Amino acid sequence: MRFGILGPLRVGGGEATVTAGRDRVVLAMLLLRAGRVVPVEELVDAVWEERPPATAKAQLHSCVSRLRQRLAALGLPADVIVTDPGGYGVRVEPADLDFEVFARTVETARAAVAAGQPAEARRHYRQALGLWRGPALSGIRSRAVRRRAQTLDEQRLAVLEECVDVELRLRQAADLVDELAESVDRHPLRERLRGQLMLALAAMGRQADALAVYREGRRIYAEELGIEPGVALQELHQRVLAGDLALGGPENRSVAPVRSLPRAISDFTGRQQTMARLVQEIEEEGARIQLIDGMAGSGKTTLAVHVAAALADRYPDAHLFVDLHGHSERTPLTPAAAVATLLRQLGVPAERVPLDLDDRLAVWRSELAGRRALVVLDNAAGADQVAPLLPTGPDCLVLITSRRRLVGLDEGRPSSLPVLDPDEGIELLGRVAGQERVAAEPQAAAEVVRRCGYLPLAIRLAGARLAHRPRWRVADLAERLATGGGPLAELAAGQRSVGQAFALSYAQVSPAAQRMFRLLGLHPGVRFDNRVAAALAELPLPETQDLLDELVDAHLAEEVEPGRYRLHDLIREYARLLLAEPEHAAERAPAIERLLDYHLHVAATISRTIESAGSRSRFRLPDPPRPELVAASAAQGRGWFDENRTALTVLIRLAEAEGFLRHCWQLTRACWRSHFIGGHLDELIETHTVGLRAAERLGDEEAVAVMLNYLSSAYYRMARFGEAIRLMEVGLGLARRRGLPDEMRNTLGNLGASYAANGDFRRSKECFDESSTLIRIAAETAELANLLNNLSFALLLWGRYEEALRLARHHLLLARQVDDPIQLAHAIGHVGMIRHRMGDGVPARRLLRVALHLKRNSGNRFGEAEVLNELAVMERRAGHPEGAAAMHRAALVAMVEVGDRIGQCASRNLLARAILDQGDVSSALDLHRRVLADATRLGARYEQARALDGIARCLRATDPAGARSHWMRALALFRQVESPEQEEVVRLLAELD
Repeated sequence: MRFGILGPLRVGGGEATVTAGRDRVVLAMLLLRAGRVVPVEELVDAVWEERPPATAKAQLHSCVSRLRQRLAALGLPADVIVTDPGGYGVRVEPADLDFEVFARTVETARAAVAAGQPAEARRHYRQALGLWRGPALSGIRSRAVRRRAQTLDEQRLAVLEECVDVELRLRQAADLVDELAESVDRHPLRERLRGQLMLALAAMGRQADALAVYREGRRIYAEELGIEPGVALQELHQRVLAGDLALGGPENRSVAPVRSLPRAISDFTGRQQTMARLVQEIEEEGARIQLIDGMAGSGKTTLAVHVAAALADRYPDAHLFVDLHGHSERTPLTPAAAVATLLRQLGVPAERVPLDLDDRLAVWRSELAGRRALVVLDNAAGADQVAPLLPTGPDCLVLITSRRRLVGLDEGRPSSLPVLDPDEGIELLGRVAGQERVAAEPQAAAEVVRRCGYLPLAIRLAGARLAHRPRWRVADLAERLATGGGPLAELAAGQRSVGQAFALSYAQVSPAAQRMFRLLGLHPGVRFDNRVAAALAELPLPETQDLLDELVDAHLAEEVEPGRYRLHDLIREYARLLLAEPEHAAERAPAIERLLDYHLHVAATISRTIESAGSRSRFRLPDPPRPELVAASAAQGRGWFDENRTALTVLIRLAEAEGFLRHCWQLTRACWRSHFIGGHLDELIETHTVGLRAAERLGDEEAVAVMLNYLSSAYYRMARFGEAIRLMEVGLGLARRRGLPDEMRNTLGNLGASYAANGDFRRSKECFDESSTLIRIAAETAELANLLNNLSFALLLWGRYEEALRLARHHLLLARQVDDPIQLAHAIGHVGMIRHRMGDGVPARRLLRVALHLKRNSGNRFGEAEVLNELAVMERRAGHPEGAAAMHRAALVAMVEVGDRIGQCASRNLLARAILDQGDVSSALDLHRRVLADATRLGARYEQARALDGIARCLRATDPAGARSHWMRALALFRQVESPEQEEVVRLLAELD
């Protein structure tokens, strides 16, 4: 299903894909009325309620545009959200929206009830109810959304009541009591639910409890509503008093069947869909052997017991359970001991149990022959332990749980349990520690379950600690999990602990796999691949793969896709604790160095393909220790950086902390281009600040100059030009003192670009001139190409078009000469921009389209946005403001993605001009004013001037005096930055006179 509203808003399979509050409200309203057009007025009311702004409709349009872009990024068709003259709608197929699936499944269940098929009806009812992940659209506070969502919640309750009626007729009262009790607690005024709980209790012979439920309801009705219970509930009360509702007729008083299953715990949470699937496979498909595996603490036994309880009526002759101790402190049971235990549960006298295993198995199979029996083989060590115990008859069901994947069994359907999702984890914590207590601190509760890794055992132990410490806040436990001796130290209660559960699994794998497991704890990322593991362990790839398969089979690692793995957060913590033990501590430093070497060489190899020739020529490394692994990973290209960005940041910090200072600054440098063109400026600043400290600790002034130069690039992109210039001046001083011509040339070129962006074209020209002299001395073609790129663009901004065009053409020639696609795209784009400014529209458009194609191919989103803005200006001047506005919006999205604040101001100023040309003066004025505020805060004089010019254009027809004032301010700023646009403002002022 593509969309989910039966719980938190879900799009494309995840709940965090649409995060902006207004966008979530709009999408929720559209999904609540799927297939219909929702009027604009309703959407405005839902988003802003009583206080919509004057620009509400324009902002609503922006919300819809963002939603379309986000949905497209998730692979959904572009026409999912449709526009109508009256509003917007969402077009979904029947299987796309969970509520539509719910409604159709309920209709099928009701049809089965009408046809006299209660078991079939129950299956469909439970399938429908299993789609709910919590209250409809929880987390969205809009009153309009909440009103409609409450209607959905009411429908769910009605369906639950219908389902319970069917299940009571199927004599499943014992399975319903906990669910009904919880539902009555949540909805105490709902008489039908209360009556159903009374029926279930009475059917189990618990008449006193049923009467207590009635008395509590009567008290609540009197206090809350001032009325007596309804006639139906009063009549049910009389029948309970008379004792005619218990299930205990003569047909139920024959020889009691064997019942050896453990009690099904009442706080079972989060496995409803898995349970429904297993029940369906067993009931409808005859899957008589089910294999349930998962990591320690994932709730395998609990699930097996609940599945057994749900199917108990289908297997009335015997319910058997044996703990095989496959992963426990006790020695695993032999098949002979296990079958002896099972025979004793069946009532076979000890004297009839043979000594020989084969004879015991013959008795076991004979006892089960003709019986409809249910057998739970819990905590299996492996396939060899359970294979002899499998019944041969067709009427028996066997549920097997294990921490290992039982790949050696010839039959059986496997199910691997994942951890809970966040909502399920919070629900479980509430059931153990108290719902009101958890609901009072939702953020702390979410942090606790996150620190528990959403592992059921860990959450139960955390909840138990809270339950036994009533004075603790949930936040107190969250803080202890975050800052104490580590979460594993806190997640223990009595003899039970998460660490001990992991230790039992760890002890079951080979020494080589144990070493691999310990080393994997060093990897900081969420995911890793087999090549990382091979580098860490210093092993050949095939041997590494075998060890990873062993860890996966033991559920100490998870294979998320072929060749890619991850460790659960708590398991990673356990691996790190093992590596810190004295007997393993010597493994740590060499493994960290191998990990850093691998990532450094992969990052550097990929960076050489996405950096200009001049930049990559200044960054040289020795040959990698594992060239075959590096080459295989580098083949991923920029996608490798995207996948490993968080891990790389942590690795850079780890390198500093562990004293690998050379690796620290070099890995930082190797990641620069990916951070810069990807707009990951916060990571760029964080990593280069760490890299700078490492270079300073080394006393390597050349490395310091490199770090200063690239750190300044983030401040440049963020329009913090003063900081960028300060850092580059320091770096330039170091390079001059040390006589480093490469760094001098590079820094001077970047410093010139920063001065130009800050409107100081004369100092910019001085830097470019000095850099040009150094390049000519060194005869560096690639360096000269990079310099001409910056210089031609600075002259373009300055309005010196003839000189800019000459240098841009020279730049184009050199880019072809050095075969540098990045510089080629820059040069063609700059020639196109200059030709446009000089009035050569036809060649300019052709060149700009070529540049756009090249920049998109190279992933240069900033360059793409610059070219889009230039093309859009041409469209607007050609009388096509609608097309121009669309292109400016696309440019703005790109500028936001790369974090270029000046570029965002420029795109919004240009977009406002296009909107004004469409006749929407109010929206254009509002947008220019927002840009003026942002540009003023940034100190961006040129964009301030353009915003003031735009405001004046919006005001000239209605407020000439205001227009004059704004144009005068714009003219002063244009003159400060020596912009050629001052001439246009002078002309407009003259016209105003």
